Amino acid sequence: MPVEPRAATREELARYAWLSKDAQVRPLDAAIPAPEGYTRVTLEAGSFGAWLRGLPLRAEGTPVLHFRGGEVLPGDDARLAAVAELDIGSANLQQCADSIIRLHAEWLWSSKQRELIAYRFTSGHLASWPKYAEGDRARINGSKVTWARSAAADSSRAAFRSYLDLVFTYAGTLSLEGARNHPARDALRPGDFFVLGGSPGHTVLVLDLAADAGGRRVALLGQGFMPAQDFHVLSSGDTSVGPWFPLDSDAVTTPFWKPFPWTSLRRFP
Repeated sequence: MPVEPRAATREELARYAWLSKDAQVRPLDAAIPAPEGYTRVTLEAGSFGAWLRGLPLRAEGTPVLHFRGGEVLPGDDARLAAVAELDIGSANLQQCADSIIRLHAEWLWSSKQRELIAYRFTSGHLASWPKYAEGDRARINGSKVTWARSAAADSSRAAFRSYLDLVFTYAGTLSLEGARNHPARDALRPGDFFVLGGSPGHTVLVLDLAADAGGRRVALLGQGFMPAQDFHVLSSGDTSVGPWFPLDSDAVTTPFWKPFPWTSLRRFP
């Protein structure tokens, strides 16, 4: 039975800070059950993966729209499982890598770990939210980036979104590919991501993980894409496990990009 959207709870409004007070949502774990014979893996309370498990989704059958409001994927596209209730912004910025950065930053924001919010530009330079909130602004000349205290201190949500747009402008799949944490295949957990860097490259986020009694694992995967568009949950097309993606091959095949080898697996610090 489809799970109908309902009013976001007070807890959800705090955990997913971008939601409007009148948001109608479906939590990911309620909307997309584990396949028959599988059980969701245990997650540490308060972890990025546990936060993603409750990611608010729009109504079943919602299409994917791009930043100008046009349709990218119809709601009944076989490659689409669900669309997240997450704003895109009005510019062509929040693409694939940016969507993953956005979600990770929002988790840190809501879990009161804001001092850890920092991401690297493709140039390798670090953009720190605490420094931005103190008034530091980037001066960019080609591949050279310097920071100077040139704005008033501002730690508001509006300033945070401006900071994220700056990161989205200068970060990308090459930034994420450079992450130092390379989890082993057996250590995969929700919140990890597969990334193939390039111009363009692509990346998909592991939203959830389930296993059967024999240890066979399946994952829910989500992505943003080009142009900037709604973050959405992908569907594997494997009728035996619904939208979940089997993880028993040498690479993970998704509908919109070449297969991701296990060597492309990364994790945020």
